[in-house]
Amino acid sequence: MTKDLWARRPFFTGDHEAFRATVAAFLSRHVTAHVESWDEAGIIPREPWLEAGRQGLLGINAPEEHGGGGAISDFGFRCAMMEEFAKVGATSLGSGFSAHADIVLPYFFDLATPEQAARWVPDLCSGRRIGAIAMTEPGTGSDLQGIRTTARRDGDGDGWVLDGAKTFITNGILSDLVIVVARTDPAPDAGSRAFSLLVVERGMPGFERGRKLAKVGLKSQDTAELFFDNVIVPAGNVLGEVGRGLHHLMSHLPLERLGIAVAACAGARAALGWTVEHVSQRQAFGQRIASFQNTRFAIAEMLTELEVSQAYVDDAVLRFNRGELNAVDAAKAKWWATEMHKRLVDRCVQLFGGYGYMLEYPIARAYADTRVTTIYGGTTEIMKHIIARDVLEIR
Repeated sequence: MTKDLWARRPFFTGDHEAFRATVAAFLSRHVTAHVESWDEAGIIPREPWLEAGRQGLLGINAPEEHGGGGAISDFGFRCAMMEEFAKVGATSLGSGFSAHADIVLPYFFDLATPEQAARWVPDLCSGRRIGAIAMTEPGTGSDLQGIRTTARRDGDGDGWVLDGAKTFITNGILSDLVIVVARTDPAPDAGSRAFSLLVVERGMPGFERGRKLAKVGLKSQDTAELFFDNVIVPAGNVLGEVGRGLHHLMSHLPLERLGIAVAACAGARAALGWTVEHVSQRQAFGQRIASFQNTRFAIAEMLTELEVSQAYVDDAVLRFNRGELNAVDAAKAKWWATEMHKRLVDRCVQLFGGYGYMLEYPIARAYADTRVTTIYGGTTEIMKHIIARDVLEIR
């Protein structure tokens, strides 16, 4: 018998725990048995998305009037969900759900007109439509000011003609609604007002999907290239204000980065739990691996590092719930938690020995899945840049 490492977060209530039980049941019935086969296939079918929608898991943070759960300012529900996904190693599906729920959906219920919200949000909450956001381009990476995808006014109407390419797009293959960041003002002095957000829908002529990219980890999570060749985007598909695209992005990035930090702590806790169980049962040289001083010190160090990191991330969740989380503090949470996660999983693999390198063990899949967390959502280096600019008052 080993200690349960999944201590309740300070913001969890009975409602959160009831929701957690629903998530756990969903995973047990519809996900856990398929994780390995989905990884082998390199794609997750739509059925888990639809089932999650039927159970109210995809839109828990969306407005009730559009089929959501109404928990717009309570991130605790999403925290409980991410923890349950981490426990069973369903990282690829969890990543797709996070992009959909924590990144895409908030753009729609924060920026959409009433007509747009009624048209799109119910389908996103139900899983009938899957969302993606297309920022990154070949050659630009985290440099949003370097975006080259363009949208020009349609001479025959009031819409836009979209041209360009995006890459590393989460949910790129399955997505039905893609928020595309495009340059709508070509003027050299346009600055941050050069960009807008356009919603591209599946089936629009000229919208094509390229390769489903082969990744080191998150193998069944569909990451893809997207291409736009004279795509006619109606004026009614502009999300937010024309020329305010970068502002809209900056205002939503803290939640994206908080979600990544929460998932990192959950993933680290799951990995540590698997490792504690392994070293408590596995024997070497006639005794349990847990009996060796090196093992005990490693476990003590990892648990302490995790709990200290968790305390900061928990506080960030509480600040988000109060509407007080800023971009700098979200950057701190993101870079610290993901780097901690990466270090901890690496140490756990070492304690598993050769078994830690076998993909039949969840720790091995976690090792591959974890590496990207210090890259996506803004690299660790970008997070440090944001923090340093703030403290040094560099504008």
